[in-house]
Amino acid sequence: MTETPAIQLEPSIRVLFTAEQIAARVRELGLEIARDLGGLTRRPVFVSVLKGACLFMGDLARATPLDVEFDFVTLSSYGGGTTSSGNVRLESDLRNDIAGRHVVVCEGVVDSGRSLTFLIDLLKQRNPASIKIATLLDKVPCRKIPVPVDYAAWKIRDEFVIGYGMDFDEKYRNLPYVGVLEEA
Repeated sequence: MTETPAIQLEPSIRVLFTAEQIAARVRELGLEIARDLGGLTRRPVFVSVLKGACLFMGDLARATPLDVEFDFVTLSSYGGGTTSSGNVRLESDLRNDIAGRHVVVCEGVVDSGRSLTFLIDLLKQRNPASIKIATLLDKVPCRKIPVPVDYAAWKIRDEFVIGYGMDFDEKYRNLPYVGVLEEA
């Protein structure tokens, strides 16, 4: 007797921002950054917080009509859950020196502010000329620590978002849109 395999139902996903909306808004942010940083003598460094912001940073860099350099850090505060543990760890560091450079930190979501505060404090120790924060999504209602967000595509309420680089337990990063997991 053969067993029928269990059917795994995917959770319902509500689309928050379509791929088209994201592309249009990221283009606007890129032009805004270029206006602000266009007169620099040294190219700015875009720093992506891996893994969630890698797609956003790539698209933002392509939308910014400047020569930019890329670098990456990996921070951890979520583990496998949907809420931050409150403990931020640096898992991988920048590869290049940012002293005297203008840095644009690219984040997928800014929520509690803990990870971003940790990163800003770390970067300030390296004497950059300036630090600007660009995020796709700013979850202002979740803020526990005030952080400066210079460029935000959208402000959103307290919902756990996936897609466009952001995940739930390493799933859904490759969705071309940003969605919210709905209760099954």
